[in-house]
Amino acid sequence: MKQQAGSIRIGWVIEYKNKPWTVTKTNFVKPGKGGAFMQVEMKSVEEGTKTNERFRTEDMVEKMMVETKDCQFLFEDSNGLNFMESETFEQFTMPTDVLGDSRPFLADGMEVKASVIDGKPISIELPLQVVCTVVETEPVIKGQTVSSSYKPAILDNGVRTTVPPFVGTGDKIVVATADATYVERAK
Repeated sequence: MKQQAGSIRIGWVIEYKNKPWTVTKTNFVKPGKGGAFMQVEMKSVEEGTKTNERFRTEDMVEKMMVETKDCQFLFEDSNGLNFMESETFEQFTMPTDVLGDSRPFLADGMEVKASVIDGKPISIELPLQVVCTVVETEPVIKGQTVSSSYKPAILDNGVRTTVPPFVGTGDKIVVATADATYVERAK
């Protein structure tokens, strides 16, 4: 199914040079001059090689029709990341680099989606957003209003991000898994 390159997400399987590739990293770039583009890091499903490709946001890419299965993350061991299909309870293992930079957001028991081609799982897609706890940041200053200046913070999974000034240590926040950006305070 044809999709605009600007909507490519981590975990998608796209056809590139007549072969299936799993998207492991995306970066939307809007240069000061010229059109916006997506910088995409992909891993070949067949050979396991990696490549980087730049697509203009208006380019069309072929998102491969793959079967999607609901799965649950069980644990990580020396063989990789272990998952269980929610319907059949079958377990399978994926390489630890299958999630790219989103790996720290994978938590025990997390519900994820696995893309399957010919009965073989080839990629894992995390939820768009997860709730994390801020373990380290600058203190909250009473009376400080919300401004456009964000401050650095470290989350309970070790990820570094930036948060608004009113967020303090111990606060739970919603974070986008694709780029580790602050979305909102958790309710």
